[in-house]
Amino acid sequence: MLIVDDHPIFRQAISGIICDRFAGSVCLEADSLEASHRIIKENMDFDLVLLDLNMPCTAGLSGLLELRNEYPTIPVVIVSAESEKQQILQTISYGAVGFISKSSSIDTIADSLESIFNGNVCLPSDLIRAPNSAPSSKSNKSFEISPEKMQLLTRKELIVLKYLNQGEANKHIAYEMNISETTVKSHVSSILKKLGVSNRVKVVIGSANIDFDTYLKR
Repeated sequence: MLIVDDHPIFRQAISGIICDRFAGSVCLEADSLEASHRIIKENMDFDLVLLDLNMPCTAGLSGLLELRNEYPTIPVVIVSAESEKQQILQTISYGAVGFISKSSSIDTIADSLESIFNGNVCLPSDLIRAPNSAPSSKSNKSFEISPEKMQLLTRKELIVLKYLNQGEANKHIAYEMNISETTVKSHVSSILKKLGVSNRVKVVIGSANIDFDTYLKR
């Protein structure tokens, strides 16, 4: 894994968390986007890049876009102090596999990385549940899910979608619903088909403002 952050203490902390949870892992560090390019070109077999959103000479989402365009096969997770909901959702729509808050606990960071390695999209549940402080842009509106499509979902599918919206992994959803992970995956596939979206990232973005209690009361 490659940790891209301009704060050396934070890089060391993240590296320690990774080494403790994932035995045998190798972490390299870069203090800038420019340095990350040099390291990636020398080690193209990275499993994950952990990227800070705001660093010197890197404004907001530009670093993420640059890495995704240059190395489309290497997944990128954002590790940032950013707390604005629309900005977080935008990182996912721009190709990040997850967003981890720098204020998260050690266990939460480790669990989030494990969830990403298991193929899940990782989002901070407390931020996803928070009300929007700014109106959605046209690009975000394109991901909205219509009430008509929501009506197509069964009660169990609605519950699964609610957990997905909270950033929960399949394993946790299976535990909470007392079903197998295979059944959860089956529900997710059905949800994607009924809602007409290609992946769970778009589902999460499109359902961010849905009042699930309204649909679950029917």
